[in-house]
Amino acid sequence: MSVPDTAALADVLEKLRLGHWLEPLRALQNERFSASEHGDFERWQAVIAQLRSASNDAERRALLLQLAPWRKGPFDIGGVHIDAEWRSDLKWRRVEDAIAPLTGRHVLDVGCGNGYYALRMVERGAAAVLGIDPTLLYVMQFLAVTAQLPATPVAVLPLRLHELPDACHAFDTTFSMGVLYHQRSPLEHLRQLRGTLRRGGQLVLETIFIPGEESRACTPPDRYARMKNVWLLPSLAELSTWLRRSGFRDIEVIDTSITTSEEQRSTEWMSFESLADALDPEDPTRTVEGWPAPRRVIATAMAP
Repeated sequence: MSVPDTAALADVLEKLRLGHWLEPLRALQNERFSASEHGDFERWQAVIAQLRSASNDAERRALLLQLAPWRKGPFDIGGVHIDAEWRSDLKWRRVEDAIAPLTGRHVLDVGCGNGYYALRMVERGAAAVLGIDPTLLYVMQFLAVTAQLPATPVAVLPLRLHELPDACHAFDTTFSMGVLYHQRSPLEHLRQLRGTLRRGGQLVLETIFIPGEESRACTPPDRYARMKNVWLLPSLAELSTWLRRSGFRDIEVIDTSITTSEEQRSTEWMSFESLADALDPEDPTRTVEGWPAPRRVIATAMAP
């Protein structure tokens, strides 16, 4: 079974001073993998096994393409360049120097996808990073990438935030990037994020917002930018209210941007619909449903 080996997971949890989480997290992880009914799961396992013995870049590239679609990236693995749908490096540049330095910090990455940002966090000095994401393919992509790299203090598990053990308050920094607008109850998500942080810990939040000075939020009646699972889009003022009501202080907007096709687009590694297909061809400032085109905000907030 291609799951993170126990020794690697134990090492990350020990660095996070969460060794007592090993057994419950390992049990949840193994349950999630063994219960998978995804038709490609066995093929993904075989791909990772073959990657460990691949002898050249052409073989590695062909195997890694079998784990498409790659949403986050890019990755450079030896001579293989994975040109993912998202130029996540552009978003990371907007984040890395505007947050509290990560050196020596214990980090939780919620909705981490294939671990792209988690690996960048370690490059910036994080002591260890625990990433969680319920999408099994993304966890398999992380395993494929890290199988080609030296050992690194990052673990990615196929879990949701509410599945972590209780009484947390264990992390110095918690990231929630591109997750909030997928939550039916955004304030509950923010409260759960608050519960992961030690006193004085920092939340790094990235989400979609709607333009306007007033404090308001909108729920798309069906889809937003062709996405069905978008539930509530706040203005910046409303987002600040949500954060305050969820127990955060020292709220700061560190970046706003309009998402462009330079940053999100279809590639060989993600050949399905992307941003260009979600925008009105007659007016790219609007989505095909008539909403304002995606604008993203990065905000930080402190746990008191």
